[in-house]
Amino acid sequence: MIGTKLQVTHSTVFEYAAPVVDSFNTLRLEPRTFPFQKTISSTIRIIPTTRVRRFSDLFQNITHHFEILHPHQRLEVQSRLRVHNLPLVIPERSMEATKDDLNDPSTRERTWPFLQDSNLVSHHSQIWRLAIDLSHGMTTLHEQAMVFMNWIHQNFHYQPGATMANTRLEQAFEIRAGVCQDFTHMMVALCRAVKLPARYASGYIYNGPTDLLVGAQASHAWCEVYLPFVGWIGYDPTNATMADERYVKVAVGRDYDDVAPVKGAYRGTSHCSMSVKVLVEKVEG
Repeated sequence: MIGTKLQVTHSTVFEYAAPVVDSFNTLRLEPRTFPFQKTISSTIRIIPTTRVRRFSDLFQNITHHFEILHPHQRLEVQSRLRVHNLPLVIPERSMEATKDDLNDPSTRERTWPFLQDSNLVSHHSQIWRLAIDLSHGMTTLHEQAMVFMNWIHQNFHYQPGATMANTRLEQAFEIRAGVCQDFTHMMVALCRAVKLPARYASGYIYNGPTDLLVGAQASHAWCEVYLPFVGWIGYDPTNATMADERYVKVAVGRDYDDVAPVKGAYRGTSHCSMSVKVLVEKVEG
């Protein structure tokens, strides 16, 4: 069968210095079916065992919520999913689309949220000027996206520990360093600055035998740009490549806050260690 089948095993473990209570958590670990990607199976396991509520959020991401009210000193979230990805094929008219093609009323309604400020990606005068300079002379939306992606890849340094999950765009832009989250926020900001609809995508990447992709050992993030006549297409500034069949998309939103794989709060000690393990495999059958 044409395409690629990928399996992802993701484990997140929290260990607390003392028992904690009233743990409330939201997960975005199960992908819905997207264009170019079909979900074959997905399971989530919580330890300690508890009841899990499943629903769709504002951006149609499959979301799980659970609560653990009794004392516990360890929390483990395990997920396993399998998807079938089709080769990324972008029609020629989408590659040649310009801003004029975004003027359709239904397109404007669909993309409006992804042109606005969000919690971690706000409009910034320096970034606006940079976006104007970089995109000068570019006529198509795809050309603009490629220029932004390549500029970030060349000018930002991939440096784990330089930023945190709540780091705002301005901070990462100032130090020109960070991880895939910061690279993606930067591209989303550049796109929105020139009225190119852009959203944040989270998931995983398969690092095949001949690939040298950064970010394959954990959850990954990339930018999606809306191209008329085909829809949302991924551009990965961390690796300077299109998000093709090696990418497993799980959730989309305005920025990281909308798509965090595991997000929660609890009552108790502030001393907590977290470990994450991700394995992405190519499978047959």
